[in-house]
This record gives sequence, structure tokens and C-alpha cells, in this order.
Amino acid sequence: MRLTRRRLLELTASLVALAAPIASLQAQGTSWPNKPIRINVPGGPGGVTDIRARWLGERLSPVLGQPIVIENRVGAGGNLGTAAAARSPPDGYTLVIVHIGTMAINPHLYANPGYDPLVDLIPITRVGVGPQVLVVPKGVPANSLAELISLAKARPGTLNFVSPDVGTPGHLASNLLMHLVGIQATHVPYKGGGQAVVDLAAGHATWTIDSLTILKPFVQDGRLRALAVTSAQRMKAIPDVPTMAEAGVPGYDFTAWAGIAAPAGTPEPIVRQLYGAIAGILATPEARAWFESLGVEPGGEPSDVFAALVRVEHAKLGAVIRAAGIKAD
Repeated sequence: MRLTRRRLLELTASLVALAAPIASLQAQGTSWPNKPIRINVPGGPGGVTDIRARWLGERLSPVLGQPIVIENRVGAGGNLGTAAAARSPPDGYTLVIVHIGTMAINPHLYANPGYDPLVDLIPITRVGVGPQVLVVPKGVPANSLAELISLAKARPGTLNFVSPDVGTPGHLASNLLMHLVGIQATHVPYKGGGQAVVDLAAGHATWTIDSLTILKPFVQDGRLRALAVTSAQRMKAIPDVPTMAEAGVPGYDFTAWAGIAAPAGTPEPIVRQLYGAIAGILATPEARAWFESLGVEPGGEPSDVFAALVRVEHAKLGAVIRAAGIKAD
């Protein structure tokens, strides 16, 4: 009987020790959130990720009942901001805007980006899915993609293109174009998309490939001219602009996306609550109209579907980058 009682006490102690973290997680899931939530934007103000983060934050705050603080962290194609978020406490109070660049491109460009997108982050859902647009300033003597390619071949090595930073979707999209058509141009990386597009519109570069989210005002007022979209189909928002394939680059198809993620280890109840809140916002008519005006779909896939997509894109783009010999500048 004495041995049985000792074993019973040991078993009880083990169950108590196991129940403690479970109770803690449940408490986090039921009491969360009770303070402001920070969304890390791995890019500068005015870029596409910043615009989407602020749009989402304004609508997420009243749903969750807490302020949403947007924090811009620039550098290394989004690596610095993404790594900082990945190292944050997994308590649901730090989120990060991720995109195809930080999740599927950078890990193959940098020897040590500072995080592993397949291990260190929990994808919650996508927030904007769609093609990008190749644009030139009005002063560039090219009214079509074919004319831009001819200009580059006639003046080898003298043209340049801008992107929000090394490893961003626009950087890879331009490298893919150059690889497929056999032209060379100098990459000029910025610390965010906003200033890159402003300088391009002022005539300080030859082209960029970026989201219509950031390019649309410049295209509408004539400072930039859209030559092609990167998807296999034309965009509803700019139906007169041809696809890359229609413009003379067969087989070119590049779809960009952004999303939101949390540090690995964030309790599942919190991830579920975040997904429900964000997906609900993305499903509204207002969201669909806003995203469609920018030529993209809202997103809103469940966390497991988004995570599976990240794995597929990570493998696919890694193979493309290795085949093209693209490396971080």
C-alpha cells in the first residue's frame, strides 16, 4: 500500500506539471488580447506591404478591441523585420507582414537571412494575391515591352531598374525577365517601395516591377507607363495592359502575394482567433472592392492552406533562383 501511494503521488505530480502549461495556453487563448498588438512591416512607409498593413490594422483594431501598432523595419529585402518578428515572444502581440520575397525568395538568396520561414513563423492567411506590373517613366523611349528590350540590347549595361530591396518580388521578377530575354541592367535597391517608385517617376531609373497597389496613382496621372503584367492573364484593373507572354516573353508567369504571420509557438487558440478576425475582414464587400481596384484578390485562406502554399513556393522559387544564378547584391 505504501508503494502504491508513492506511485499515486508521483503520477499526480506529473499530471499537475503537464496541466500547468496547458492551463497557461488556455488562459492566453481566452484572455487575449488585453493590450496593443504590433504588426511588423519589413519595409519602409509607403510600400505595398505598409499600405496593406495599415489598411488591415485600421479594420482589425475594432474587431479585436485593441490598438494595432504598425512598426516599419527596413533592410536586407525584408530579412531584418521578419527576423525580429520571428524572435519575438510567441504571445499573439507581435505579428508580421510576410510576402513571397521574405518567405520563398530570400532564404535562397542569403546565406543567413536570420530566420527559417518554414520553421520560425506560423502563416495565418494571405492578404492580397495578384500579379505585378512592369512600368517605365514617361521619359523612357519605350511604349511597349518589345521596345524596352530593344533599348536594353542597344545600350547594354547602361539601363537600371529599381526595387524595394534585394530579394523582394520585384527584384526577382526583373531578374527573371532579364534572364529570359538576354538583357542586362543594373539593380538599384531601396529601403522600401515608396521612395523607389517616387524616384522612378522622377526619371532616375529605367523601370521597375511592383504591385499595382503602389504604382496605380503614378500610372493614372501619367508619370509612369505600364508595359506588361506578370501573370498569365490580364488584370481587370488595367485590362489594356498585355501580359508578359502577349508582349513577347512566352512562359513568363509570376504571381506575388503578401500575408500575415505570427512567431512559431504562438498558441493555437490565438492563431485561430486571429485567422477568424482577419478572414472575416477580407470577406467583406469593402475588402473585395478595395483589393480588386488594385488588381489583386483579397486572400483569406486558412492557416494550413497558406502554410502548404509557402512550402510549395519555397521549393519552386528556390529551383528557379539556383537555375538563374541569382544572388543577393
